[in-house]
Amino acid sequence: MKIRDVRTVHFSMGYKNCLVVLVETDDGLTGIGEVGIAHLEAARGAVEALRPRLIGQDATRIEHLWQFCFRGSFFPGGNILSAAISGIDIALWDLNAKALGVPVHRLLGGLCRDRVPTYCHIGGHTLDGVVESARERVAEGWKYIRWGMPQQGERHEPTVAVRESIHGMEMLRTALGDEVEICFDVHARLDPSDAITLAKGIEPVRPFFLEDPIRSENVQLLRHVRQHVNVPLAIGEHYASKWEFRQVVEEDLTDFARIDLCIVGGLTEARKVAGWAETHQIRLATHNPLGPISGAACMHLSATITNQGVAEQIRQPGTTVADIFPLQTEWRDGYLIPSDRPGLGVAFDEKAALANPARAPGAGRMLVRDDGSLTNW
Repeated sequence: MKIRDVRTVHFSMGYKNCLVVLVETDDGLTGIGEVGIAHLEAARGAVEALRPRLIGQDATRIEHLWQFCFRGSFFPGGNILSAAISGIDIALWDLNAKALGVPVHRLLGGLCRDRVPTYCHIGGHTLDGVVESARERVAEGWKYIRWGMPQQGERHEPTVAVRESIHGMEMLRTALGDEVEICFDVHARLDPSDAITLAKGIEPVRPFFLEDPIRSENVQLLRHVRQHVNVPLAIGEHYASKWEFRQVVEEDLTDFARIDLCIVGGLTEARKVAGWAETHQIRLATHNPLGPISGAACMHLSATITNQGVAEQIRQPGTTVADIFPLQTEWRDGYLIPSDRPGLGVAFDEKAALANPARAPGAGRMLVRDDGSLTNW
């Protein structure tokens, strides 16, 4: 089974752009993968650069091809290259499972669970709106919800944001009771001292985890935060390889590994991080703000590992882009349900995708403090 071509399809899903990777073989099979990085045009270029290396290669040698792409030049790649490899790698897993007529989870060792717990995002422009949004999601069947740090338009003043976050978490716990798990995402917007204040403030309401309390660039600072907080931490959505996860895992600096399969290097690399995390009793909380392909890949991985926590699933599969992805992963009562469909179990309509051209990239999104300085969006 030789690789005949590697192509990309760049299009809009309405709420964001999507970059799908198609790996085609000489016997007529096609595997689909997804790239998960903000700079999709750059990642698309990286896929194109890898294409000549892949054409003519044996599509069944997934690990070999991963190494060939990642280590095939003298200089190691960064997150753009890893995101490109992710799309290719996921497509190869989909392709090989289709060739054998089995779901990807069979190739990953088989199911460890019958269903995968998920959390959704909640919205609202006011704290009362946040609570109402949470109640609506819980009524739909979600057992876990995720709320992000509030902002005032483009303004982000840390002391104000921390104070509103603590109050909002208290309101959510009062409204939802103890049966619903609440995840809170800082989005890497705080400095360590403010992050510690926030963590101590929300500790009484028992968050399921506190995500990305500080910026990801300096792992050393996580030690300082970890020493001063008692709430579970979730770290890792920015990391583009097992090497970037290394210190966080080995020093037990997180409770949940936020692996993004479409950035970290696909299923091949994610499996290694998951196994490594298992030896430290770190659970997975896969990062998935993307499309149905990413969601399916996360489901297959989550269903086949022992240290699964919860999978991010912004909204119910099938409720958006059904014309582009007419077949998506089943979701029922808060859980993703594995199926026996070959490959990832997702259908992709390229013609429908091309009818929705990708939107031009904007100028980027940043938040501004009262003194005019920038912080992470």
